[in-house]
Amino acid sequence: MIYFVCSICNGCNSEIEDGLSINALGAIWHCQCLCCLHCHKPIAMDEVKKFEINRKYHRLCYKEHCRPNCYVCRKKIPSSKKGIKYHKHPFWEDKYCPSHDDDGTAQCCSCERLQACGTEYIMLADNRRLCLECKESAVMDSYECKSLHFEIREFFKGLKMKVEKVFPLILVRKQALNKAEEEKTVSQNGVVTRGICLSEEKMVTRVSRGRNKQLVGMAKEESQRVVREPKVIAILILYGLPRLLTGYILAHEMMHAYLRLKGYRNLNTILEEGICQVLGHMWLESHRCSTNNAASSASSSSRITPSATMSKIGDQSGFEKSLVEFCINQIETDESPVYGYGFRKVTEMMVSNHYNLKDTLKWIDM
Repeated sequence: MIYFVCSICNGCNSEIEDGLSINALGAIWHCQCLCCLHCHKPIAMDEVKKFEINRKYHRLCYKEHCRPNCYVCRKKIPSSKKGIKYHKHPFWEDKYCPSHDDDGTAQCCSCERLQACGTEYIMLADNRRLCLECKESAVMDSYECKSLHFEIREFFKGLKMKVEKVFPLILVRKQALNKAEEEKTVSQNGVVTRGICLSEEKMVTRVSRGRNKQLVGMAKEESQRVVREPKVIAILILYGLPRLLTGYILAHEMMHAYLRLKGYRNLNTILEEGICQVLGHMWLESHRCSTNNAASSASSSSRITPSATMSKIGDQSGFEKSLVEFCINQIETDESPVYGYGFRKVTEMMVSNHYNLKDTLKWIDM
């Protein structure tokens, strides 16, 4: 659009004396001062009016030279009449062609990044893919997980929520986890199960006439747990995940175990999963910039830890620090109606009532 006014040019900061200017990008310019950042030539007034530019480039210059490269195929992201469309990972912010979402491009089962051209991924025995950066700290068998098991128990002890009973922590393939979970292979909102706390309990459906003593034909059904005695058989976790992700899952499942062993049998499902997510979140928070803490933990548990595992937890790499932030972000931005809502609900209870975790649990139980 053309204006005949006296203004200050956003390019050279001098007055536009002849009154001829271009209004673009939220500012006023001399015609010769609005220049393309690629070819450094002025952008004509007719292009400004025709395309309503929102960046300081000729349309063709941006299309041919300034389009972002796809993270996956390394090529320029294609453009169309509607402009340049790309997808971007919400945390890692890698830009990629939309076609890679459904063209069979492999995705890391841990950090969720797509496999970029020219990079190698590890194929685990249960057909999950693992990127090389996640593989560096991956926990591959149950023996290697002993130090992490010890660390999580110490974390609970520090919260004055000591888990008294000793039970196995077993790393398993996806198929074994699915079999243990039976019909609940995929939980709420498509969230894939990565850990299970196995306990001796059964869910039964009982008939209740309610407070108004309705007739039998009007009775309602409701589920109730039946437990012989508080007993946790084992915790199962997917093998091959990075130590930090494995630790978060273990902390979550250990909270389920604590609830079982302490006799919390009829908690609301959303609040139970929520408080387990809060516990996992707290453990991850303790590992933000925790190189020194990790080294100290490795030293204190050296009597049960092979040297190879100690080297993994003694130093946090730059990627591991990013992975902590990724896991925390996943919990905080989760939109699922159970895990996501439950986490936010329990967090809100703790903040608004100034409760610690144990007080919050007592309040939920009431």
